[in-house]
Amino acid sequence: MFTFSNPHITIATPADAAAITALLNKAYRGEDAKKGWTHEAHLIGGDTRTNESSIKELIEIPDSIIVRYSNNEQKLIGCVNLQKHGDKLYLGMLSVSPHLQGAGIGKQLLKAAEEYAQHLHCKAIYMSVISLRDELIDWYRRHGYEDTGERKTFIEDNISGRHLTQLEFMMLEKEIIA
Repeated sequence: MFTFSNPHITIATPADAAAITALLNKAYRGEDAKKGWTHEAHLIGGDTRTNESSIKELIEIPDSIIVRYSNNEQKLIGCVNLQKHGDKLYLGMLSVSPHLQGAGIGKQLLKAAEEYAQHLHCKAIYMSVISLRDELIDWYRRHGYEDTGERKTFIEDNISGRHLTQLEFMMLEKEIIA
């Protein structure tokens, strides 16, 4: 099994699903999310980003992992989903506990994604970001991700909340050097 260079970063198991779900919901939605700078609470209503069964499904999909970042007490404080699609790695749901955002944990998770992409011999990492999230898009750009020009409709589902405005995804990508 792959081991990350950062000892705080490991691959999640189905036993982590409840903690990951709680972190994602706290980081993306509701009042708690507003304590950080990466939330979507102003764009999508409700307190739910995902549910535990969806997280378990992601963990069990072939070529999909959830990477967890734990503090010294082994408490989950960050995560990201990585999925291998051909010769590229999809990065989704990058999250850090709202009160710890800005402490470099997100950067460390991006570095872990690059390590994993290199391990899998992927040529690029790509992601979808809500196009209205300028501050977050700028953060990804500072870390080498570029706008591909591709846009995708963000369709409401029965889990992740009611959209407060029409939303679309911007596709970002970063080339990985082996």
